[in-house]
This record gives sequence, structure tokens and C-alpha cells, in this order.
Amino acid sequence: MFDILMYLFENFIHSETEIRVDQDELTDELIRAGFHHDEIYKALAWLEKLAALQETDTTPYLAKASITPVTRIYTQEEEMQLDVTCRGFLIFLEQINVLDPSTREMVIDRVMEIDSTEFCLEDLKWVVLMVLFNVPGKENAYDQMEDLLFDEPDGPLH
Repeated sequence: MFDILMYLFENFIHSETEIRVDQDELTDELIRAGFHHDEIYKALAWLEKLAALQETDTTPYLAKASITPVTRIYTQEEEMQLDVTCRGFLIFLEQINVLDPSTREMVIDRVMEIDSTEFCLEDLKWVVLMVLFNVPGKENAYDQMEDLLFDEPDGPLH
């Protein structure tokens, strides 16, 4: 499923052509590209849920005007999907204001829907980029994340 998400993101994100909204045409294109029906439907459902997250009001769950940094406690399931490197990277992104608590929760929500036993830091970076691309008003954070993804210096970022 993640391969399909990456295929769509890489083929349509920087494209001048309009992103296809007809699910049947998109499904046919993905089948021609060699992807299986089951995985295609999972990826399209993932994208629909990503779009729905934009309309979710997360403010009741987030501390208002917090003076001190908030500690995010991960569930056991989340820890299994997001290893310590991934969790550390999420903290780093919050510290440099690429993510705020709301977008961090969107990223975690989308990561937890990815059916992969080999999810890694590189995959997380792409999920962050996809989430930021789909959240209005996060253009600067998207640009900053894109720089982190493509212009990564030698050594760890955090």
C-alpha cells in the first residue's frame, strides 16, 4: 500500500496536470502500473481519511496556550509502528515548527493506517510530507520538510 501512496505522490504532486479525481480511472492506471486491487483500495481509503482529517477539529484534545512543551505518550501499538528513531524525528519536527500538535496527530493517525512491518524513518518523512501537503496554511512547513527530505546533510538530523 505504501508503494502506491509513493507512486501517486511522486507522479502527481509536482505535476502540472490536474490530479485525477475519478476513482475508476485512477484504479485502472494503478493496475496498469502493476499494483493489486486490494492494495489500491487500501491506499485510496488512506488518502480519503487523510482528506477527512483536515475537517476534524482537534482543538478539544490539545492544550490551549501551553507554556511548556507537551509530552506525547505513545500507545504500545504506536511504539511498534514508530520506532524510537521515528518518534525522535517527530519531536525534532515539532521543535523546529514543521509540525504542531495537530499535524503531528494527523501524521501518527496516517502512519497507524499503513500496513507494513518494515515502516522506517524514510517512510515517516514521506508521510509527513503528504500530510503537510494536504493541510491548508502549512506551505512553509511543507517547504521546510521537503528541504529536510531532499537536502539531508550527512549524519542524523536530530
